[in-house]
Amino acid sequence: MATSPRDPAWLRSGAPHVWRPYCQHQTAPTPLAVVGAHGSRLVLADGRELVDGVASWWTAAHGYNHPHIAARVEEQLRRLPHVAFGGLANEPAYALAERLAALLAPLSRVFFVESGSVSVEVALKMAVQSFHNRGEPRRRRIVCFENAYHGDTLATMALSDPVSGMHHAFAGMGIDAIHLPVPRADDGGAFEEAFRSVAGEVAGVVIEPLVQCAGGMRFHEPETLQRLRHACDEHGVWLIFDEIATGFFRTGARFALDAAGVVPDIVTIGKALTGGTLPLAAVVASEAVFACFLSEQADRALQHGPTYMGNALACAAAHGSLDLFERGDFAARVARLEALLRGRLGALRTRADVVDVRVLGAIGVVEMKPGTAPASADFAERGVFLRPLRLPHADVVYVMPPLTIEEPDTNRLLDAIDDALAA
Repeated sequence: MATSPRDPAWLRSGAPHVWRPYCQHQTAPTPLAVVGAHGSRLVLADGRELVDGVASWWTAAHGYNHPHIAARVEEQLRRLPHVAFGGLANEPAYALAERLAALLAPLSRVFFVESGSVSVEVALKMAVQSFHNRGEPRRRRIVCFENAYHGDTLATMALSDPVSGMHHAFAGMGIDAIHLPVPRADDGGAFEEAFRSVAGEVAGVVIEPLVQCAGGMRFHEPETLQRLRHACDEHGVWLIFDEIATGFFRTGARFALDAAGVVPDIVTIGKALTGGTLPLAAVVASEAVFACFLSEQADRALQHGPTYMGNALACAAAHGSLDLFERGDFAARVARLEALLRGRLGALRTRADVVDVRVLGAIGVVEMKPGTAPASADFAERGVFLRPLRLPHADVVYVMPPLTIEEPDTNRLLDAIDDALAA
């Protein structure tokens, strides 16, 4: 990666020392230097403004620098930025736990972590240890699905698709995962048959409800989740929903589980939880799961405790984000955005190299033949930031912008996709 004299001094001097995410440094271009942001736009060091079509990896649901979230964080910063959560408590975290339990009722027990990947790790630990505590140690396996992606930590990598996923080099490490096809209406009950053959060894089933995001932006129907719930109930297995990307109105409903009418035993949330301001995620479990850890024996407790668990500043940001979700009609806002995405992206179905176009809520997807999607630089030249997924079986150009994006900026995103594909 070679920097340019036009790049800011901090980028030039820091570049030889930074290891970037998902980056082949030998071939990757210099990253865009961002010096500010507002609304749905990123302000670059060279003065350009780009419409952010991916909302900083789907976190900035309310746009950038929302004054209400900033005010909540500033107020908390003056009072108490952080205190350890082991043996101590802080008001923002305890109040947030109560608030999240109300949103996700009947799930009621909230475990805070700093990242979405770790929240899935904790959910897996809850599932496996709960059966160990109950005297069923053979139930250690986790059922997950083809094209899955749940994070980059060791156990979550094991959940990724072992063939087409980005973590195939780590297949077989970490958790004992069983990958099955996502249940489909025309599968003739194949999922139930496959699940029945292994259910006696399974602690949990984990899925991103309605949309498998980083694994290719693949959609499935609410009936899929209903079948998973029935199968888990039949065999006494915990059902885990990873709502880190799908939660907080991204699919149209407040949570994907609401749209499906299915209550899992454990749900993980993150990303939009703080509106893209500070790192925070949470695992929310049922009382039945929590009860498996109640004992006079200390080793029956859940053995996990992040250093910054329940960070007061991050929890204050989450309160600000939840305030905004409560005050705005986000379901209606996302419905309008969905209609615009359907109309504009649908016209691309006949373009060369386009395999499929699909839209759900504030997610728009153009799936292309492998190696044919424009580069991020091509989109930046057109005034937007997009980062296509490059998978073995497909390239995926997708938009998951701030939920508050205004129509002119949405059209700027869609114009850029139209122009880049034409070029």
